Amino acid sequence: MQQQDADTAKVTLAQMAELAGVSISTVSKVLNGRDDVSENTRSRVETLLELHGYRNTRRKMTDAPLIEIVFHELESLWAMELIKGVETIAKANHASIVLTESGTRHSPGPDWLPGVLRRRPLGVILVFSSLPAEIKQQLQARSIPFVVIDPAGDPEPDVPSVGSANWAGGLAATRHLIELGHRRIAIITGPLDMLCSNARLDGFRTAMTMADLPVDPSMITCGDFHVSGGYENALRLLYQEDRPTAIFASSDIQALGVFEAARVMGLRVPHDLSVVGYDDLSIARWSSPALTTVHQPLRQMAESATQILLDLRDGRTDTPRLELATSLVVRKSTAALA
Repeated sequence: MQQQDADTAKVTLAQMAELAGVSISTVSKVLNGRDDVSENTRSRVETLLELHGYRNTRRKMTDAPLIEIVFHELESLWAMELIKGVETIAKANHASIVLTESGTRHSPGPDWLPGVLRRRPLGVILVFSSLPAEIKQQLQARSIPFVVIDPAGDPEPDVPSVGSANWAGGLAATRHLIELGHRRIAIITGPLDMLCSNARLDGFRTAMTMADLPVDPSMITCGDFHVSGGYENALRLLYQEDRPTAIFASSDIQALGVFEAARVMGLRVPHDLSVVGYDDLSIARWSSPALTTVHQPLRQMAESATQILLDLRDGRTDTPRLELATSLVVRKSTAALA
């Protein structure tokens, strides 16, 4: 039986090579993710392989108990929450995980692709906003399913993705501060080329407008989701003559920077300044004071993405896009305006 399967594979390779007008070794290089094949040739071979159903024949032979997670940066508690979520589902399905750092927050770098094609994981989870067409095509041609988590942009319709209700989270955070009597409320966003940042900012603006409060442009600053961004932007806000009485930092990490800026300026949280974060990382409950924040279900997002990945591997044909709910968690960093 094994000899028969091998002969069938040889015939299939030969047929594909003849149709593409290339050698059998070139078809083999394409299948194994080698980078010493021209893009035109690679594209032609991949198209023929997919058209003739070859990738489905190969999938059963090459599946491995490995799920790959790709980040643009791993130095974050936020990343750790996602990893834990993936690991939960991976363990339940007797799979291991491998972590890769590549590219920018928008897409993985081109250096990543040859490696993942050689590893041939059973699926890939990408923490990016989108995927270049070439990467999608090559993953699909080798039957490697993929899912994007927390897209920073607007993923294409053919990209499975899992995100959260960022607009609702921004709305809830700002409403909480308004209900405490604050009127001079500032926001430190994330990078404005990220959909999640803009959605949280839109939620902030909506809450202010619904309360008949002006949206002062001087109260809107652009951060980077890092402590330094929260610290530097908070100092700029707090040095204003008419400083804010409350700041919505659109990540818990940035909120820690706001805490430090308040300390440097001799302000007490929450007596002199109320602070709301976003994400509800483990540090939020242990900060001093404990941080009021918007709970983003990061582990659940990762678990859902991993389950979608396994469903795609097993033949699911639709392209799911999930948006999970957020919720406000009130702790000690916010108080009624004195």
